[in-house]
Amino acid sequence: MKLNNVKPAKGAVKSTKRIGRGQGSGHGGTSTRGHKGQKSRSGYSKKIGFEGGQMPLQRRVPKFGFKNLNRVEYKGVNLDTLSELVANKKLKEVTVADIKENGLAGKHDLVKILGRGEFTAKVKVSAHAFTKTAQAGIESAGGTVEVVAK
Repeated sequence: MKLNNVKPAKGAVKSTKRIGRGQGSGHGGTSTRGHKGQKSRSGYSKKIGFEGGQMPLQRRVPKFGFKNLNRVEYKGVNLDTLSELVANKKLKEVTVADIKENGLAGKHDLVKILGRGEFTAKVKVSAHAFTKTAQAGIESAGGTVEVVAK
């Protein structure tokens, strides 16, 4: 061991700069903020998207389209997925709770049954909405459709 390869014990040296703790620390005075200007003052925080007074990107880009505030979002579940659920769980009736329980829709989702695939089970299906093809598919298999209030 020589003087040129002596190191302090692990964890003995802190790596973070202690700023604003007097001139002896090497980071006193202006506390690494420089002289004058907005960034040197206390309480400074720039707004998100601020570009130094230049017109920000989100204001330069033209806006298109329309967002309908009254839009109702549904989680779609297809007939083939529903028939798999009925076959695997051996259900006599399919409710919104069953669909949510098996991870096909989220806790607060409204459920809409869509018409892709074959449906062969003779069961009662209740959901918030149905497509015409889904309703026809369920009824042709001998099942019944019930629309649940939202």
